[in-house]
Amino acid sequence: MLHCRPMLNTLEYLDLHSNKLNGLIDPIQEPNLVLFNLPFLDLSFNNLSGNIKSCMLVKLRNLSLLDLSHNNLLSLTSCNYGANSTLPMIIWFHFSSCNMQRFPSFLNASKYLQLLDLSNNQIHRSITKWEAEGWENLTTLNLFMNFLISVEKIPGKHLYFLELSSNSLPGPLPTPPQNLSFLLISNNELVGEIPSKICNLSFLSVLDLSKNKLGGTIPDCFGTFGNKLSMILRTLNLNGNQLEGSIPQSLKICFNLEVLDLGNNNINDTFPYWLDTLTNLEVLVLRSNRFHGGIQNFNRTFSFRNLQMIDLSRNEFTGHIPPELFENLKSMKDIQVDESGPEYIGGDYYQDSAIIKMKGSDFKLERFLTSFTVIDFSSNHFKGSIPKEVGELNSLIVLNFSHNRLAGNIPPSLGKMTALESLDLSSNKLQGKIPVQLTIPLANHFDTFSNDSFDGNSGLCGFPLSKKCGNNQELESSPSTVADDSETTLVWKIAAMGYGSGLVLGLSMGYIVFTTGKPHWLVKMIKRNPQERGRIHQNGRRKN
Repeated sequence: MLHCRPMLNTLEYLDLHSNKLNGLIDPIQEPNLVLFNLPFLDLSFNNLSGNIKSCMLVKLRNLSLLDLSHNNLLSLTSCNYGANSTLPMIIWFHFSSCNMQRFPSFLNASKYLQLLDLSNNQIHRSITKWEAEGWENLTTLNLFMNFLISVEKIPGKHLYFLELSSNSLPGPLPTPPQNLSFLLISNNELVGEIPSKICNLSFLSVLDLSKNKLGGTIPDCFGTFGNKLSMILRTLNLNGNQLEGSIPQSLKICFNLEVLDLGNNNINDTFPYWLDTLTNLEVLVLRSNRFHGGIQNFNRTFSFRNLQMIDLSRNEFTGHIPPELFENLKSMKDIQVDESGPEYIGGDYYQDSAIIKMKGSDFKLERFLTSFTVIDFSSNHFKGSIPKEVGELNSLIVLNFSHNRLAGNIPPSLGKMTALESLDLSSNKLQGKIPVQLTIPLANHFDTFSNDSFDGNSGLCGFPLSKKCGNNQELESSPSTVADDSETTLVWKIAAMGYGSGLVLGLSMGYIVFTTGKPHWLVKMIKRNPQERGRIHQNGRRKN
């Protein structure tokens, strides 16, 4: 792969990431290859194969950044180490998706190590106490999707990002370092209650404990201990546990909260209308719990103005759906897509994914666009009519009111929802003709809906149902109606996002997304002397 040997002794920066390189990696490990002064080596996202000999890696004594991640045919082979078998200057070590089966012991004495990414490998073991004590300067640890069975001690007293999701960790929640900003331990076997000491993490921005077996109640301390955490917490994801009780009202002073996902638990409470004080809230998921009662008492001026996803499905809510709710959902109206590129809820440092039902099928959004909008009130006991104000949400993409007790006619205003991709009004008590506004022009999304979108409403008739209305006069539109229809002709758009198979609507936080472009601060740092390189660079952290 490399043939310019005379020049390699002065090489400082070798970045070949995201190419189509293939073949064996052995040539860079030749004993006479002069790469030993190289500080920066990035061969990630290629198709390289072969064994990487750890005894050859440790000869790169000046290496500060090594990224061999996402070369799925690579493997790491251990050697017999000597007393100095380490990478003394390593700061960033990426070895994600490379079939690694154990921790690289040559990193144990790497006292300057700040970022360690061993995600998506096959590590079957524990994090021992002696390993944890060797990385005092570690700030980012990503062990997502391995087979870890225990954590004796979480390494790094300066750690601010910890990703342990999708492992096999049992027992109670491990005690995390107090400087953490991101704590992600979803999809494990954690049991017991969420300890109140979690609230001692006064810098915590993202907490994801979803898909475990945690029980008890949600700690009441999130918004009650000095307001520091309440001003920083942005994501709280407890989906898929066995939590009971009610939602603590202390959360209403977590003013920067953007994502609250409490779905798939046993929470028994009324609708937390007091959350409308959280003006930054974008995602609210309460699905599959035991919520009951009505959802009234909205403040008409400020309620949920930034909400882009609300999922109340599979609960026991009753009463009418309040029209004022839809008047206040400003983020579902007239969304302007940024031409500079898509933006995602969660930013660049972690990944949001949403599993939703659209057009009768299940899809998984690998990343949640800020322009993606969802309302799911299905499988409750709502009654009364569908508020005509729903039609004002012209940026709404998914609307699901199915399996309720809604009655009356479908409001013609739904024809103004020009971004709508999925509509489900099935299994209600709706009646009358499906408004002609929903079927003009014939090339829009509504004419692609099957009977399933309206099925289970014995009183409905007209296109796209196979059931015709009672008389031909009802099928015709008056001249004024036709004129109105021509003014509201819809141009249907397909949302720009990737789909994959999945289940029904539910939000889950996932692993860190390491960007392939390395920050300028690190590139500059590796050119400095060894004493300067060892310092912790706080400006490498995520900006709020």
